[in-house]
Amino acid sequence: MTRKAAVLTVFGLGWPAPAAPQQVLPASADLVRTISLAATGTVRRAPDQAVVSLAVETRAPTARQAAQQNAQKMDAVIKAIRAAGIPAERIQTEGYNLNPDYTFVNGGPGRPNEQRLVGYVADNTVRVVVDTIGRAGAVVDAAIAAGANRANGISYQLRDPDGARRDALRLAVAAARKDAEALAEAAGQTLGPLLQLSTGYQEPQPRPMFAVRAEMPAATAAPTPVEPGQLEITATVSAVYRLQSAQ
Repeated sequence: MTRKAAVLTVFGLGWPAPAAPQQVLPASADLVRTISLAATGTVRRAPDQAVVSLAVETRAPTARQAAQQNAQKMDAVIKAIRAAGIPAERIQTEGYNLNPDYTFVNGGPGRPNEQRLVGYVADNTVRVVVDTIGRAGAVVDAAIAAGANRANGISYQLRDPDGARRDALRLAVAAARKDAEALAEAAGQTLGPLLQLSTGYQEPQPRPMFAVRAEMPAATAAPTPVEPGQLEITATVSAVYRLQSAQ
């Protein structure tokens, strides 16, 4: 408990007023002693959603041709994804680029190198959320068969991550309490009440990207396997406890 220095001023008839207030410090003034520490809690959960990023890249002599070819192929890819059981609201365009394509030509001795326009590149990327993880591989296969020529990656997530986050917070707070008790005991003191508590949360990291397999005839192509594993949800807390003298 913090005690402020007392200020004593006395006025009365016939009493000369002091030139300035005098500060009287209690001899037994106690300082608030605290323990500050951080702790982490981690829980593991099986994901229940997969997120796949698929793209169509086309090259053509003109920008219009590249864009038109890309639009036709991506339209076929989206139809194939829909046919695989993915609703329209789970498919989102997350990137579109149309850029000139250059090549560099060595000019030879005494001649500068030349940058030569050879055509245009169109790139369209869609993000697909698959609610049944076991179907993610089939969705990838259907998209590739329809014309997708790049798979940028796959990640896994929870439909409702709040429950796992709260479980991680409970573990972090419990760990902070145990660590604080151990510190107080080692110092020959007792642990007082919690004075301050703050928290942070770490989003689950996406799984490594996978590469598009080589094109093979549909009859002999093996389905793309996906292994979701488990997600780690981590919460951290910073806590401040009062430190009290042992009785």
